[in-house]
Amino acid sequence: MFPDGFLWGGALAANQCEGAWDADGRGPSVADVATYKPALANTEYAAHHAVTLASIAEAMATADVTYFPKRRGIDLYHRWEGDLDLFAELGFTVLRVSIAWSRLYPTGFENEPNQAGVAFYRRLFEGMRARGIQPLVTLSHYEMPLELATRLNGWANREVIALFARFARTCFTEYGDLVSLWLTFNEIDSIIRHPFTSGGVIEELCEDGLEVACYRAAHHQFVASAIATRDLHALVPGAQMGCMLTMLTTYPRTCHPDDVAATQAKNLHNHFFADVQVSGEYPPIELAAMRRKGLSVPWEAGDDALLREHTVDFVSFSYYMSMTESVDPDADRTPGNTIMGVKNPYLPSNDWGWQIDPVGLRISLIDLYDRYRKPLFVVENGLGYADSVDTDGRIRDPYRVDYFRAHIEQMALAIEAGVDLRGYTSWAPIDLISASSSQMSKRYGFIYVDQDDLGRGTLARSRKDSFTWMQHVIATNGADLAPIG
Repeated sequence: MFPDGFLWGGALAANQCEGAWDADGRGPSVADVATYKPALANTEYAAHHAVTLASIAEAMATADVTYFPKRRGIDLYHRWEGDLDLFAELGFTVLRVSIAWSRLYPTGFENEPNQAGVAFYRRLFEGMRARGIQPLVTLSHYEMPLELATRLNGWANREVIALFARFARTCFTEYGDLVSLWLTFNEIDSIIRHPFTSGGVIEELCEDGLEVACYRAAHHQFVASAIATRDLHALVPGAQMGCMLTMLTTYPRTCHPDDVAATQAKNLHNHFFADVQVSGEYPPIELAAMRRKGLSVPWEAGDDALLREHTVDFVSFSYYMSMTESVDPDADRTPGNTIMGVKNPYLPSNDWGWQIDPVGLRISLIDLYDRYRKPLFVVENGLGYADSVDTDGRIRDPYRVDYFRAHIEQMALAIEAGVDLRGYTSWAPIDLISASSSQMSKRYGFIYVDQDDLGRGTLARSRKDSFTWMQHVIATNGADLAPIG
């Protein structure tokens, strides 16, 4: 079903799992001011991600981690060896992680990296290699140094490009002997949906308005991606750089032409962010859409050549669910991965309203490969659920096994259809802090972590039933997906 050498693993983000937010010289990041807001509904994404200069100042005035759960994560910073042992037991051949920018450059402005931070990631990558696990490393995963946001307004300011390029070169120089697979920006399209989390953009500092700042920030990230790709190829021959997209696969709610047209526009906009990094130019249709909104690309000399000459080597993406679209203003809407979309009556949903659509993964893989003709990598896919521990200590999660089995079956069908799929990293192999709502109770892992939404618990790790199942799937290279026991 899957080719020899197919990479099986899991995906993590430093800001959601490391903790140790003020240890060993690490500086504060945008994630450290993200607040757990239990009074808010899970569907109120904008409110969960809302930030002001006043709220940042208030957050930094306290060292308490109770309502700032990304400061504590699951303490992977101190427990990484045991966690790697569990990932190796699962049979992982790849693990996607991110490097916390502020652990290497605490404010982002330093001329030299923090050596304690450099040493931590070397230990981590060496530990992965010693266990037969290949690192897949994201350079920027929702953890920009906070000072770059408050002083420069994050990626809306072109100065950040050079600072990021210095950080990236440090990563390539320090870890190029251990890491050959890299990603630039996690879900680069998210700069439009949650600009502070994704790019440190603060609305109060946007003199031309938030939307203008977001598209300017996207352009700066495109340029930075091209520079990082150029530098990686020069510094680490044979290494590969990928882009990473939130795959927000959307169907027409009905076959009415207006619904179809609205869906087409939504999907084209979603693809736009990968289009630039793969083809090296802005799609004409997106440029026309920007002009209609009064937006323009902030070109500077040399940008077009950088984008054209330093495109990515492969395309990676997250896929959790699909949506539908309709021009009907009264259409019933449901949440997804930091978005709202029209509900599909043919699909079930998880506890958070995310619709479960395995066939959508096959559709996404075929669409992306037909569009880009570059190797693909599924780097996030999983089921968030409110797991519980039974009185006998067992965590029974057959719903997670069902989810993964159905999605892996669809990946195999995509490969059979001709898609060049290189690997799969589930989100997340171990329970961690939710990116969207800062909850711990939204659990994705094959490994249970004893911690609640307020940080109470022992942090002990326990294998869920899905752990044994996934271990067998990997051992058979996806050939046997039958439930165990």
